[in-house]
Amino acid sequence: MKSSHDKICVTINRMGFMKTIKITLIIALALMLLSSTALAGGNSTARSVAMGGAYTALAKGSDAGKYNPANLGLSDYRQTGLEIIGVGADISNNSFSLGDYNDYSGALLTSEDKEYILGKIPSEGLKLSIDAEVTALSLSTGSYAFNITGVGIADVNMSRDIFELILNGNAFADTISVDGSYSDLVSYATAGLSYGMPVYSRGTRQLAVGATFKYIRGIAIEEVVEMTGMAATYATGFSGEGHLVAQTATGGKGYALDLGAALKLNDTYTIGACLKNFFSHITWNNETEEHGYDFSFDTMTVDNMEDDYIVSDDYSVPIDDFSSNLPSTLTVGFAKTSGKLLWAVDWQQGFHRNTGVSSKPLISTGAQYHIISLIPLRAGFTTGGNRNTTFSLGSGFNLSPVYLDYAFVTGSPFSGYASKGVNFAFSLGIHF
Repeated sequence: MKSSHDKICVTINRMGFMKTIKITLIIALALMLLSSTALAGGNSTARSVAMGGAYTALAKGSDAGKYNPANLGLSDYRQTGLEIIGVGADISNNSFSLGDYNDYSGALLTSEDKEYILGKIPSEGLKLSIDAEVTALSLSTGSYAFNITGVGIADVNMSRDIFELILNGNAFADTISVDGSYSDLVSYATAGLSYGMPVYSRGTRQLAVGATFKYIRGIAIEEVVEMTGMAATYATGFSGEGHLVAQTATGGKGYALDLGAALKLNDTYTIGACLKNFFSHITWNNETEEHGYDFSFDTMTVDNMEDDYIVSDDYSVPIDDFSSNLPSTLTVGFAKTSGKLLWAVDWQQGFHRNTGVSSKPLISTGAQYHIISLIPLRAGFTTGGNRNTTFSLGSGFNLSPVYLDYAFVTGSPFSGYASKGVNFAFSLGIHF
C-alpha cells in the first residue's frame, strides 16, 4: 500500500497543471506575459545587421550617428543623405529552435523527449529576448547627423526548475525554486544630434572624435525589482511561498550621451571606438505604480487542496517618480574600407547585465562584396554576449540616389530551422 507522500507525488505527476503547480508557476507565467506584450529593440540599419553588427569602423553619414559619431569627422565618411525608414527586429531565446518547435509542439512527449527538452535549457534558465528598433527619420550633411528612433527591449529569464516541474512533476523531498529568474522591459524614443570633428591629420591618416546627444522620451517601463518563490514536497504535504514586486510607468523623459573616436590609418583601414550611453538618465513620471503578489501554503495535501487553503495577496499602488539609466557599452571596431571587398570586426563589452546588454563580450565579424556596383552581397557572424551564435545574410539595391537594403539572421548551422528566433532588418533612403 502506498504511503501518503507517494500518493501525493503520483497524483501531482498525473494531474500536471493542478492548483499547486499553478501557484508554483505564477511568477513564471507573469514573466511570459511580460515578454508577449513587450515592445522590442534592435538594429534598424540593414547593412549592419547583414554584416553581423560589425559596423563601428564602417558607418557613414546618418549611420555614423547611431554607431560612432566620430566617423563624421573623417573626410571620407561624410555624406549628405536622408534615410526615410529603417526597421529591425530580433525575437529570440537561448534554448529552442524552429525545428524543435515543429517537432514537439502538440506532441505526446516520451521520457526521452522530456530529457532532450530539459537538456536544451542551460543551467541559468530559459532566456527570452525581444529587441527591435524603428528609425523614422535620419538626416546627415557634412559633420552633422540627426536621427529620430524608437526602441523597445525586453529580457525575460525563467528558472530551469520551472520547466522540470512542468515536464516531470514533483518528487518527494524535492524543492522547486525560481531563483535566477528576472524580467525587464523598457521602450522609448530618442532624437539624437551627432557631430564629429577632426583633431589630427597627416597625409592619409586622420584622427577624429565625436559625440551624440540624445533627448529621450520614455514610453513604458516594467521592471521586476523583487522576486522569490519556492515549493517543496514533504511526507506531510506541500509547502511553498512566493513574492513578486514590479515597478511600472507609462511615460518619462531624459537624456543620454555617446562618445566616439576614429582613426583612419590609411586609405584602406580604419579603427573606431564608441562608448554608448556614457551618461544617461530617464525620469519616469507618468502613471508610476508598484505591483505586488504574495502567496503561501503549508502542509497542503491532495485531500485539503482547496482555494481557501492558499493565503495570497496582491496590490497595485501609486508610487513616486523613479529613474533608470540606459546600459553603457564600449565597442571597438577594425575595418577594411576600400575596394570591392570590405570587411570588419567589432568587439563589444557591456559593464554589467542590463536590459538588452550582457557583461560578456560580444564578437561580430562581417564582409561586403560588390559583384556589380548596384548589388552588394553581405554576410556576418556573431557570437558571445547575451545572444545566440548566428550567421547573417543580406543584400540590397543601390539605384543612385535611392538605396534599399535588407538582411536576415539564421542559426549557427546556417539553416532557418536552426534559428532560435526571428531577426530581420530593412532600410530605405536617399544619398545626394
